[in-house]
Amino acid sequence: MGAIPAQRETVTRACGAPAHEPGRPETHTTLPGSPLSPGSARTLVRSTLTEWAASGLPGTEHLTERLVDDAVVAVSELVTNAVVHAGTDVELTCRLEEDTGALVVEVLDHHPSRAPRDAEIEAPYETPEYGRGLRLVSRLAESWGVTYRTGAKIVWARLPAEDPIAARDDIEAYAEERALERGLRVAEILAPEPQRAERDRDWLNRGALSFLAEASDLLAGQLDENLVAALAGQLIVPRLADWCAVWLEDEMAGRWGYPRSGDAEGGGGWTADAVAGTGPRLARVWHGSENLIEELRRALEKEPPLSPDNHRTGPVPYPWPGEALGARGVRGTALAYRLIAGGRPLGTLVIGRADLMRFPDEVTGLVEDLSRRVALAIGAARQYARQATISRVLQRGLLPGAVAEIPGVASALVYEPCDKGGPSGDFYDLFPAGDGRWCFAIGDVQGKGPEAAVVIGIARPWLRLLAREGYRVADVLDRLNQLLLDDATEAADAAARALVGPVPPGDGPQTRFLSLLYGELAPFDGGIRCTLASAGHPLPLLLGAGGEVHTAAHPQTLLGVVEDATYTSETFELRSGDTLLCVTDGVTERRSGSRQFDDGDGLATALAGCTGLNAQLIAERIRRLVHEFSGRPPEDDLALLVLQAE
Repeated sequence: MGAIPAQRETVTRACGAPAHEPGRPETHTTLPGSPLSPGSARTLVRSTLTEWAASGLPGTEHLTERLVDDAVVAVSELVTNAVVHAGTDVELTCRLEEDTGALVVEVLDHHPSRAPRDAEIEAPYETPEYGRGLRLVSRLAESWGVTYRTGAKIVWARLPAEDPIAARDDIEAYAEERALERGLRVAEILAPEPQRAERDRDWLNRGALSFLAEASDLLAGQLDENLVAALAGQLIVPRLADWCAVWLEDEMAGRWGYPRSGDAEGGGGWTADAVAGTGPRLARVWHGSENLIEELRRALEKEPPLSPDNHRTGPVPYPWPGEALGARGVRGTALAYRLIAGGRPLGTLVIGRADLMRFPDEVTGLVEDLSRRVALAIGAARQYARQATISRVLQRGLLPGAVAEIPGVASALVYEPCDKGGPSGDFYDLFPAGDGRWCFAIGDVQGKGPEAAVVIGIARPWLRLLAREGYRVADVLDRLNQLLLDDATEAADAAARALVGPVPPGDGPQTRFLSLLYGELAPFDGGIRCTLASAGHPLPLLLGAGGEVHTAAHPQTLLGVVEDATYTSETFELRSGDTLLCVTDGVTERRSGSRQFDDGDGLATALAGCTGLNAQLIAERIRRLVHEFSGRPPEDDLALLVLQAE
């Protein structure tokens, strides 16, 4: 094509892109370049067109169920094409022409150096991730094209109000004739099952277009690769094949675990000579007849697919497991598709149908498209699993393995992070500080995730170090406050040196705020001496043995906010039966509509009702009351620590 002009270049298949005219129904949205975006786009388009049809706006009288379905398919393919081949944010625009009722769909990405992928341009099955999406769009659309702009590329399609397949002019009649010929050829290939062949022909002519969109909706958001494999089997059998199998492999095995294709018989076929213990894992086997699944599984485990040198996704022949399929399955055809996402091999999908000379091109192409969607879903599930594992390991490193046992003090802890998959913003600690002293802390970092983990990773070790060095409670808070301020300043300076140009508001390192309740316990004859301080944290409550409740500290400034803040502490004694309750704002600010749990001293009232209970029962009762305060699950981390003098 040559160099792209600085202003604009348009490539079309039928006619130029329709000019934009104001005053008609139109919607515009921006989607991230992730595998979930096609599903979001489909949902948005269907709901938007449904709203337009009910609004009575000019042109909406042309909206039909057929046009809505075609629009969903077209948008799905265009957004998928942009996500897979550009990987940038995607801008989706839909507008309805008032006079004709035609729907114009535009998908903009920010990778103009890559042309849209169309299987008509490339040799079939030889490119790793090129789909049939634009062929589907060209079949549905009256016209479509590509518009290049500075830093962006727009692929657009114009979907007519009139069904192009049902139109009766010469061009459409010729297209129907060709479609009928194609259907008859499919029927011949699928013989000797004429009834099934006829059903397949009818379905491939129209139903296959929505099949991929529905499959994408089903696969989108699945966070377990084994579930993705199971869904793939249910999608394919019995619609496209009699049976299918999915092998999954890890990244290391995909690179080094198998012999090279040149080492196998046939120079690139499928062989059982994989290195023992390093082959792919047969994750799922699916057959239209359940009583054949186990026998088929045993046969397939003897024939694991070889990982070829190239990363093509197109079908290659696979050995037919005839003996495992009984008398009716002696002969048949099986094809294997590599599952590739992001340039990395993830596994192999194999399909088979009995009494079949070869699969028709329409079926193999459709399964290839589906295999790409399966691969994207598996890749997304693996990425989530990696992140969840990292978060769990990180979370374990940020919290103590066990809380210390204090002579004369019973303790109980409740810790419930809201996000099970990522580091929590709440933390706690209870540890010996030497010289007959024990220290406790319960804190809450502004935000969650990695930023919160950084603050907790600074605060908890320094609390222990300063306490064991003999610093008083107030001095510990003074030094921790300065430490957080210094660390935030260094991070900001480092970011400023790394960035070119000014940092946009909200994009630079954020000030690291920490609310903290920190205290020291020193047992003595007849009780426990407690010294504590609260820095921007919910105040602790003291429950006396007689049922009276009062606060045990006064409020002070958050840590990491004020440079010259000076903190003070308070000292009191815990006598036998006295209980100290320390919580995070996940308890006090638990919401039910416009009300919070601590409105009207709600926490103090709940604690007063715990008179006579031991530490463990008090913790469990407060936790239960917090959960029961609202019918909805908690939206914040929840942590509480109970210390009771015995």
